[in-house]
Amino acid sequence: MFGQDKVFIIAEAGVNHNGSFDLACKLVDVAVDAGADAVKFQTWKTENVVTRDTKKALYQMHRRDDTETQFEMLKKLELSFEEFVKLKQYCDIRKIMFLSTADEIESANFLNSIQNIFKVGSSELTDLPYLRKLAQFGKPIILSTGMGDLEEVKSALNAIVEPGLPKDMITILHCTSAYPTSYEEVNLHAMITIKETFDVKVGYSDHTMGIEIPIAAVSLGATVIEKHFTLDLNMEGPDHKSSLELPKLRAMVEAIRNVEKALGDGEKKPTLSELQNMTVARKSIVAKEYIRKGETFINENITVKRPGTGIDPSQWNIIIGKQAQRDFKQDELIEI
Repeated sequence: MFGQDKVFIIAEAGVNHNGSFDLACKLVDVAVDAGADAVKFQTWKTENVVTRDTKKALYQMHRRDDTETQFEMLKKLELSFEEFVKLKQYCDIRKIMFLSTADEIESANFLNSIQNIFKVGSSELTDLPYLRKLAQFGKPIILSTGMGDLEEVKSALNAIVEPGLPKDMITILHCTSAYPTSYEEVNLHAMITIKETFDVKVGYSDHTMGIEIPIAAVSLGATVIEKHFTLDLNMEGPDHKSSLELPKLRAMVEAIRNVEKALGDGEKKPTLSELQNMTVARKSIVAKEYIRKGETFINENITVKRPGTGIDPSQWNIIIGKQAQRDFKQDELIEI
């Protein structure tokens, strides 16, 4: 699916399984029902990702007096490598691509054995040794750039290209790492800046509450769209409230597919439907009054009316000054 001539839509399950393998499988089912190309999770060993006393981000807190650390939160959300192997198998059964973002090297090495694309989260944008390691796998990389500036994107791209991964195997996603993201902070034009600056394929990873922005991103040239989804917005967990439930996820996918069709090939020419309508909708040069054989066609004795089955009005100046080869009744199509 990835790399073909259609937008690659990633349904981002992330950690919305709340640490439950059964819920993770249900998320796979939702992604399939919505029509996504891939369902993506996150894989990590908590001990390799965060120190034990790191505080949670504000959006991750359930209440103001929440004292749980990131370590404690992530440990509860962690799935084992064995469970990810089973998830991959379940995705194969459901005929949807399995993806997971590795948050550290050990998990990346593991995922390299079960997936053919690497999606890099925004948190790893500046982890250049990690990016070099991923590039050595020789597989396509989709890189999110939340919290980053153009220089950091340049450094990350160089780190991926230097080990030998071709640029045509890299897609850079514009992203705003705020949960949820306000429309004022989306800055979709930054995606175009990335494309023009680095001559790479681009896409968009969305954290807004709606579906309008991913659709707009496709109209601006996004080749990959990533969007969080959940089984229930009211579930406990850090990402549920900035995710979509099935009806909206499905609506987003359908809208993107419609926009995709509408973009076309860029060549300006009549469509098949327009060709059928052309003779009815366009006009021809007709006699404005009775014209006798031998009379000269002048501005006063000819006019333009439907249907468009005769001489096109664009030929007006060619008709003016010529002589009628026969009589023409009023409203009759002019011939020469």
